Amino acid sequence: MLKVNAMGDTCPIPVVKTKDAIRQLGADGGVVETLVDNEIAVQNLTKMANQKGYGVESEKLGENEYRVTMTVGAGAGLPAENEETLCAVPAGQKNTVVVVAADHMGEGQGELGKNLLKAFLYALSQQERLPKTLLFYNGGASLTCQGSLSLEDLQSMAERGVEILTCGTCLNFYGLTEKLAVGGVTNMYDIVEKQMAADLIVRP
Repeated sequence: MLKVNAMGDTCPIPVVKTKDAIRQLGADGGVVETLVDNEIAVQNLTKMANQKGYGVESEKLGENEYRVTMTVGAGAGLPAENEETLCAVPAGQKNTVVVVAADHMGEGQGELGKNLLKAFLYALSQQERLPKTLLFYNGGASLTCQGSLSLEDLQSMAERGVEILTCGTCLNFYGLTEKLAVGGVTNMYDIVEKQMAADLIVRP
């Protein structure tokens, strides 16, 4: 049996650690036991096990402590190194889209506005329930690129399953196409579609 401690880890780290342990089992299979501290991680691990055909059981050990046990049979398919890892959205969470259209927040002194937006994105990254999507366009495109003071906060949210998209036309206009450091590139059709499908749109 291999044991994985993913307590305190945010999505997708518990799944990634578990996949690494399963690969260590090799073709002979075996059992992997993962400890996590939230039900969403349990759901993500269970979903992964079901997709792969592994046996899976979960148990609540105490407050904010769960154990997920996977049984991998001999010859079972092992996770690929580059296999995509998805995070579940907590049940009942709204489809919230945050739209960032500038490199500052509000009107007034430019430096203050930039500091306010940096603080906003940091505060957003600390929320228990994150938005589903972050859209960046026009002056906001620079925030997802190399040198951005908010890059660490955005990468943290991306690791927890937040979709981060930046307008490709805007990146090209500002000469930032090769400097994109988090998330993917999108277009105006998708920007409109994401907002039309949103339950809530937040514009800092």
